[in-house]
This record gives sequence, C-alpha cells and structure tokens, in this order.
Amino acid sequence: MRDKQVAIRRLAEADPKARELVNEVQSVLASNLLRLEVLKCSLITLLEYLSSREGRTDANCRAVDSFFMGDERWGERNLPDPFHDIFTDIAGALHDTVSAPEIAENFDSTPEQLLKRARELSTEQVNEGDGE
Repeated sequence: MRDKQVAIRRLAEADPKARELVNEVQSVLASNLLRLEVLKCSLITLLEYLSSREGRTDANCRAVDSFFMGDERWGERNLPDPFHDIFTDIAGALHDTVSAPEIAENFDSTPEQLLKRARELSTEQVNEGDGE
C-alpha cells in the first residue's frame, strides 16, 4: 500500500496530459473484462506522448516509471508476456530516459523503444475473463 501511495504522489509530478494518459491505461487494467486491443491502444497513446517533444521530459518519464513500479495492477492481470515485458521495462528504466539515456537505451526502455514494441503487440490471444 505504501508503494502505491508513493506512486500516486510521484505521478502528481507529471504534467496533466501524462497523468491523464496513465489514468486511461489504469482504467483499462482495472476493468472487469480486460481487452488487449484497448490496452494496446491506450499504451501506444501514452508512449506516443512520452516520445513527443512536449511529453518527453524527465519529470514525466520518472513519474510514469515510478507509478507503474508502485502499482501492481498490471502484474496481477496475467497479461501475455509481451505486454508484461513492456510494463516491466516502463517500471524499470524509463526514468533514465533524460538523465541517463544510454542506460534506458540499453534496457530497451526509452519511450521510442517502448512505443515500437507496443505497436508490434499482438492482441489475438484469449482475453482474460472470456471464459475460454
């Protein structure tokens, strides 16, 4: 619980657009029926913003990294490995994007690298909650 409070407090350091986009990803993850295509779309939108000139700030990258590190929802949803791997990398080295870009690049965790991977995600797997 303490980690989640820290994550929420850290997210407040991001700009309003980044917070809005993180909340959209979280809404998809919190829904009873997880639809991978909707999750992919919301993730791409967030990463497009973090890749943009306006959104690619140290505060945004650190806040988004910290939020997903402290929020366990994505880890509890039994996501397909490629989705899980992207969230793991967001929560791992995205925070280094501006201050230590070589580290973020080494871990495939720059917004641009994550965006490329998100665009390649397959949503053709059975969605959680489909009963199949």
